[in-house]
Amino acid sequence: MPLVHIHVIENRRTPEQLRHLADVVQGVMLEHFAAPDRDRYQIISEHKPGQIIAEDTGLGFERTDDIVVVQVAQQGRSQEQKKAMYRALADRLHDETGLAPTDVIVSVLENTRDDWSFGNGVAQFVEGHL
Repeated sequence: MPLVHIHVIENRRTPEQLRHLADVVQGVMLEHFAAPDRDRYQIISEHKPGQIIAEDTGLGFERTDDIVVVQVAQQGRSQEQKKAMYRALADRLHDETGLAPTDVIVSVLENTRDDWSFGNGVAQFVEGHL
């Protein structure tokens, strides 16, 4: 059950384009990251130009203002699942939105079952509701 936070530069995409971007990310979560059906938790944050600073870490990438930073909070995914997700995100976002693969940055954050509450002040995983 990943929680996905998608960061973009504001006014670069229409609401429909943002939804399509989120839909592509969700498809990858379902197919390559073992997210259960109807398990969609996404936050899209738009930042003013200059508020996402993403240099290339010496890799020679040229980044643009179309950059997308995806943070995924999750538990229990293997290295192989993570690598497949990185590849699928870069490929699908390029194929379906035209986004350059060098403008896709992904970070995976690990947590545990007791780090989640889905509402009502209850730790559903810990309490056995999920």
